Amino acid sequence: MSFKLAIVGRPNVGKSTLFNRLVGKRLALVDDQPGVTRDLREGEARLGDINFIAVDTAGLEDATDDSLEGRMRRLTERAVEDADVCLFMIDARTGITPVDEIFADILRKRADQVILVANKAEGRAAEAGVLEAWNLGLGEPLAISSEHGEGMPDLYSALLPISERFETALSAAEAAEPEVSLPVSEEADEAVPVPTDEKPLQVAVVGRPNAGKSTLINKLLGEDRLLTGPEAGITRDAISLRLDWQGTPTRIFDTAGMRKKAKVQDKLEKLSVSDGLRAVKFAEVVIVVLDAAIPFEQQDLRIADLAEREGRAVVVAVNKWDLEDEKNEKLAAMKEAFERLLPQLRGAPLVTVSAKTGRGLDRLHAAVMKAHDVWNRRISTARLNRWLGAMVEAHPPPAPQGRRIKLRYMTQAKTRPPHFVVMCSHPDKIPDSYSRYLVNGLRIDFDMPGTPIRLVMRGQGDRNPYKGRKVKNAGALKKHLGKNKG
Repeated sequence: MSFKLAIVGRPNVGKSTLFNRLVGKRLALVDDQPGVTRDLREGEARLGDINFIAVDTAGLEDATDDSLEGRMRRLTERAVEDADVCLFMIDARTGITPVDEIFADILRKRADQVILVANKAEGRAAEAGVLEAWNLGLGEPLAISSEHGEGMPDLYSALLPISERFETALSAAEAAEPEVSLPVSEEADEAVPVPTDEKPLQVAVVGRPNAGKSTLINKLLGEDRLLTGPEAGITRDAISLRLDWQGTPTRIFDTAGMRKKAKVQDKLEKLSVSDGLRAVKFAEVVIVVLDAAIPFEQQDLRIADLAEREGRAVVVAVNKWDLEDEKNEKLAAMKEAFERLLPQLRGAPLVTVSAKTGRGLDRLHAAVMKAHDVWNRRISTARLNRWLGAMVEAHPPPAPQGRRIKLRYMTQAKTRPPHFVVMCSHPDKIPDSYSRYLVNGLRIDFDMPGTPIRLVMRGQGDRNPYKGRKVKNAGALKKHLGKNKG
């Protein structure tokens, strides 16, 4: 049990920079442009020996309507109400602004406890702003520099009493809780690891802008945790969230919409896309969200191919299905297009969903769990070699220049994704078409649809142990052999 610290303040005062320093990673996007952060981002933070949950929030805007700024403000206000302590940040170099005064009043009414910090306080130019912060009536301001790490001991001193209070409450709760002996399972499936609270299932949700990724995750969470709206490109950070998805401990990543590379000119959008690509690399299963009105555009194919090249299990979710009229005809056309345009993902699950109504989310969960199971599947060497013999007998490899290629042995080197090695003669002579023949056979015969399969042909080496070795005194040896010949 640790306390939750929400970092709030108007745009561009350095909230994300402090968040990154506290969590020890560059999780939040940082740029000189104001208003970079839009969603709430949580992270496990540490300051000295104090551990807590830090929440990076969107910059507080003076807007209360249904505009994007107004929705961002409501999300931040909810974070303030959920937090145990709020860290209210101002810019010491700019001084107190009317917006700072407005939100100081809000924090006095809604927050349980507020710590006032004056950021960018390095140098003498910030002294006046630090003194002016007293006028907010939130106690003594802490002069810090998020970028340079100055003032962290003062922040530690302010957080220490809060940490001690929560530790005392935790000790009392543990003392009052009766001990319960849980049954221990004697059998464990080593081939397919089961997601646990310590190692949850990692799922990344990717797709083009405005495909409905954040709305889909909000529906899974059962609350409006992520900022959504009709505007394209609302999400910027790759937000990581924990949830129990129908009994499966899951960490799900919401990513920024990925446009064509030629259209991405803005520096901030480049940072957002690279953040999303990093989420794909950390994921186990990637859900590619398509818009049912315009499925399988060129960018959709690129995104799905990217997930396959990264070796991730792929599930395709066709969103906004509730808006379709001719559902049967549309679904048949999409399945045909999927098989034709993405042959490397042949057999991958294609699920129709509605993030708005929640229809199809049960089938999406089942598809994700099956994809994860296949991605972790291991096949015994004996079964693989019996299968290889049957495949070679049905369709022998070609004999280039009359030289017969022998496939001697096959084994699975690793899982996640399944990776197979075939020991053979002349591996460089085997055409790609024959490798695809074996990969497609693996998919069908061992029930591994959709998952990326890696197949490597490897030679067993020349059996002459002296081939390629240099002979010492080669000149004397030749001379000796010549004399004997005469």
